[in-house]
Amino acid sequence: MACEFNASIKCSCTADCPRHGKCCECVARHREAGQFPACFFSAEAERKYDRGFEMLVKDRQ
Repeated sequence: MACEFNASIKCSCTADCPRHGKCCECVARHREAGQFPACFFSAEAERKYDRGFEMLVKDRQ
């Protein structure tokens, strides 16, 4: 299955990244790095650029 660009998706990631709007590529890239994508985090936590599990749990509490 191809990963296609979806212009209707408002990506919350503030990083300069070629995967904006291509969620399947973004999730795959972060998974390979042992991370979570920005859209899993609140806006405040996303700006810290810590995509680790511990930050995700802390952000969700």
